Amino acid sequence: MGNLIPVIIQLISGAAGGNIAGSLMKKSSLGTIGNSIAGILGGGLGGQILGALGVGTGGGGTDIGSIIGSIAGGGVGGGVLMLIIGLIKKAFVKK
Repeated sequence: MGNLIPVIIQLISGAAGGNIAGSLMKKSSLGTIGNSIAGILGGGLGGQILGALGVGTGGGGTDIGSIIGSIAGGGVGGGVLMLIIGLIKKAFVKK
């Protein structure tokens, strides 16, 4: 159960990161639901990659350093994946 909390934090911060990225890059936005889904996927992926590298997630615990690392990894991962998907979508839907 202890390792589940950082994952939940990563997914939530990923959704937030995806929506923030979507609001900043309106032409690449996937809409609120699309941004959230891309953000959740990116947050989970980003958090897992950082965890595998041993960067920013502490030991996967619930201390403040681990929580901040999970928020940062999830938010950045969510934002980056949303932007990548948004740019690919934009390239295919050129008008």
